[in-house]
Amino acid sequence: MNIQPLLCLRPHPDKVAQFVAPPYDTVDDDEARAFVSAHPNNFMQIDLPQTSFPRGQDPYAPEVYAHAHELLLDRQRDFTLLRDEKPCYYLYELTDHGHVQTGLVAVCAVKDYLDGTIRRHEKTRVQKEQDRLNHIAATRAQTSPALIAYPDNYAVDVIVGAAKAAEPLYDFTFEDGIRHRVWRIAREAAHEALTATFATIPAGYIADGHHRAAAAVRYCREWHQEHPEAEGPQPCDSFLAVLFPESQLRTLAYNRAVREVGLDVRQLLDRVRQAGFEVGPAQDEPYVPQERSTFGMYAGGSWYPLAWKAQGSDDPVERLDVSVLQAQVLGPVCGIEDPRTDPRISFWPASAPEGTLEQAAGDGGVAFWLYPTSVRELMAVADAGELMPPKSTWFWPKLLSGLFVRRLDLGEPHKARKD
Repeated sequence: MNIQPLLCLRPHPDKVAQFVAPPYDTVDDDEARAFVSAHPNNFMQIDLPQTSFPRGQDPYAPEVYAHAHELLLDRQRDFTLLRDEKPCYYLYELTDHGHVQTGLVAVCAVKDYLDGTIRRHEKTRVQKEQDRLNHIAATRAQTSPALIAYPDNYAVDVIVGAAKAAEPLYDFTFEDGIRHRVWRIAREAAHEALTATFATIPAGYIADGHHRAAAAVRYCREWHQEHPEAEGPQPCDSFLAVLFPESQLRTLAYNRAVREVGLDVRQLLDRVRQAGFEVGPAQDEPYVPQERSTFGMYAGGSWYPLAWKAQGSDDPVERLDVSVLQAQVLGPVCGIEDPRTDPRISFWPASAPEGTLEQAAGDGGVAFWLYPTSVRELMAVADAGELMPPKSTWFWPKLLSGLFVRRLDLGEPHKARKD
């Protein structure tokens, strides 16, 4: 993998806890507006600039993206955002109830994305990708990082451990209880060591942020089409990322609920048994699977343990629990032929409030609690060049937005060819 340090805008230490925000794609419009109302001049205003406009405003209108650019400049003018004087690597540590993961903040090469060194596991939606492309073009900045997993590497661990012995730039707990710490790696020797070590790592895997990465790649292509005179490396030739060793990343279950399946509980249980599942006795509390090929099913006010006993497929997609559930139950039993478009199905991470699944299923529906898809399973799908089913993974904790902003037009002008 090809990585480099970045020239970064980052929050003033006295303002960081009030400025940072949850990722833009984890909140709906109502939640975003409520958050912005409760946190004036917060980064979410920049990431979702439609929150500054009346309801009903087209969120994809040019004036909305232009407003994001003005807000970004405002936060630089009032020194909420500071600029480091030279490119640096950063470490970003998240701690949640004893779980600790530490990522390296860097820029990754667009070339690696295009040639498959950085691998993907899901499709992007045209509108969502275009939204982030418009945002980059208007702000001339990459405002949110992609989360990339890489195979564990002892040499990287040693460098990261040494850098964390210093005092952090930031150390705060966000309102959801997650602790966030950041260190800056400024020494040239450490830069060279990290760059050289990552060059030996054969592949990285986008775990979260497919739309952000895809939009950055499209922006790069379009920029070069508009600037054929440019020569040498350009800022748009790379994109903002936080890279984590695979063993430190944590996935939670991404559960499903279906309204109105048209079957009573007895019929549903019979159909599930006929599909090849063992069904355990009813219980009041949610059944949370503890291993692959097991599921919890909620119907008629009770939870039932399910176990899939059929022989697993050799295909890395077909053997996923989310694929088994779709192929054996959601499709043939519940009538959900396309989970991307059917309005009866909804998806809920295990971090959702207690009772969410039961409420989403309603009186005549069904809900399923799955065992989490692992990072290793994700990597196997990406290595095979295949795609995961929709809503297969939920990484937790989430990276906050606003900690690292990469302006593409600060201190890195393109070079004009000399005729």
